[in-house]
Amino acid sequence: MHPKLIEGVDYYFNEQGYMVFTAAHHLKRGVCCGNGCKHCPFAYEKVPEPKRRQLLTQQKGRNENGEA
Repeated sequence: MHPKLIEGVDYYFNEQGYMVFTAAHHLKRGVCCGNGCKHCPFAYEKVPEPKRRQLLTQQKGRNENGEA
């Protein structure tokens, strides 16, 4: 059985209405899924290159701009 997801803790809805999983949710899962999730706390380890490099660059830019 999967644990119940909690809005604001495990996910939120972005401006376009898409559900976005948080880093907390990914940490509960325990591994990178390889889909290139916005809040991946695993440095996109299962995402193939060159997509992984692009995502890491985008993530670094968000962090430098103070975005979540």
